[in-house]
Amino acid sequence: MTWLVIAVVGVVTILFKASGPVLLGRRELLPRALSVVEVLAPAMLAALVVTQTVGGDGELVFDERLAGVAAGGVAIWLRAPLIVVMVVAALTAALIRLV
Repeated sequence: MTWLVIAVVGVVTILFKASGPVLLGRRELLPRALSVVEVLAPAMLAALVVTQTVGGDGELVFDERLAGVAAGGVAIWLRAPLIVVMVVAALTAALIRLV
């Protein structure tokens, strides 16, 4: 189910971004609308990450996933490459789950 949600959000994001040039042609967006469009995809991705990390069956769940995301956040803050961030997050969650 999680991968389906990720795929749907990805497709909707691509369609949303593609609709601008198709609908507007050579016209430019107003500056206020452009600022909203620029932050929409990152905001949707952040919301997806948060809901998949701490969302449960109608309740908040704080488990090893949250520690993995936090470790990944630290790796991003240290400017690690994306693959390193993913490995750090996965290893952190796996090691906590193991313990």
